[in-house]
Amino acid sequence: MLQIQFIRENRDHVIERLAVRNFDAAEIVDQAIELDKKRRETQSTLDANLSEANSIAKEIGQLFKEGKREEADAKKARSAELKEVSKGLQETLNETQDQLQKLLYQLPNLPHPSVPKGNTDADNEVVMTEGDVPELHDAAQPHWELAKEYGLIDFELGVKITGAGFPVYTGKGARLQRALVNFFLDNATAQGYLETMPPHVINEASGYGTGQLPDKEGQMYHATVDDLYLIPTAEVPITNIYRDVILKEDELPRKHTGYTPCFRREAGSYGKDVRGLNRLHQFDKVEIVQIANPKDSYATLDTMVEYVKTLLNKLELPYRVLRLCGGDLGFTSALTFDMEVYSAAQEKWLEVSSISNFENFQANRLKCRYRGEDGKPQLVHTLNGSALAFPRIVAALLENNQTPEGIRIPAALAEYTGFDMITK
Repeated sequence: MLQIQFIRENRDHVIERLAVRNFDAAEIVDQAIELDKKRRETQSTLDANLSEANSIAKEIGQLFKEGKREEADAKKARSAELKEVSKGLQETLNETQDQLQKLLYQLPNLPHPSVPKGNTDADNEVVMTEGDVPELHDAAQPHWELAKEYGLIDFELGVKITGAGFPVYTGKGARLQRALVNFFLDNATAQGYLETMPPHVINEASGYGTGQLPDKEGQMYHATVDDLYLIPTAEVPITNIYRDVILKEDELPRKHTGYTPCFRREAGSYGKDVRGLNRLHQFDKVEIVQIANPKDSYATLDTMVEYVKTLLNKLELPYRVLRLCGGDLGFTSALTFDMEVYSAAQEKWLEVSSISNFENFQANRLKCRYRGEDGKPQLVHTLNGSALAFPRIVAALLENNQTPEGIRIPAALAEYTGFDMITK
């Protein structure tokens, strides 16, 4: 959430930067500034009333001691009047603060200056490409056919049990999922990330803390009886560890990694792009999260991108790095790099990771701060990245490594699967 003081002092800059997202912020920004003015004026009047009331309370006691009952009664009448006025001011203040908060929730984060203008993912900037696209044999198949032929994933059984987008992994398909969990977690902990196993459901406060609410409410599964939400990513519960926390500067950065299932309604998704593992309602992912000092956060973002590259290199997958344009940037992000792997059988790029710096946008909602050298609490910067999301990784592994003899498993992953080839 953007800070109202920053908006007030940088009105034109805020409107200009949000325009990079194709977001017309002028009306909301001006309404927020007016409400903030009203809030501050109301607070000032309320503070003056309360100060006068405190002074009168002291005077009344002294007047009674001096036997000046008539003057004391007059002061008591004034005190009652102030109390009634203050009650009304407090109600106005609460209402104004609530209206201001709802307005601020509507404003996305300001894009970093390096974010290119653009409307859709077609306008994203390709930063670099690595690896060679494999040449497949004539009988090569897409992953959903391979999964069926080799008995790895049963999409139809998932439909029977739950519905579309909830596949059942069996045999070596299940073993491959488990191997990826350990492979990604071991690599992350070797880089200093603390393995963390968070809850898979969150409360409303956690959803607001990281920006899923109210922006993505329709994309989350909601357990209405208990008012809990199934997590869309481990980022949400892990980052909320630091809600309402003040850290010491020398405690930064905090680095966490966590494996969880992820649940997304993906409302409105349809067509060939959702076939097989391309888009699911439930999938597994290992996440990396950092709570960083603001002065270090963009260097931290670079190290996170480089780390995810090492994973893709070990998995021997051709990949590319994209800098997202304003129109494709997530609501809470200031700068995001997407990692895509090439799916040879489908002949297209598949997103497998998003690595983002949220600057202090989430931290302001979370009230997550650190004490600097001056001892004053300051907002941290939060970052997170997929390292990695399983479905499209599995799709690319199956498709790119298929041979007439079977599906080859990359050497680094074979240490975890216990087999280097999947055969019929």
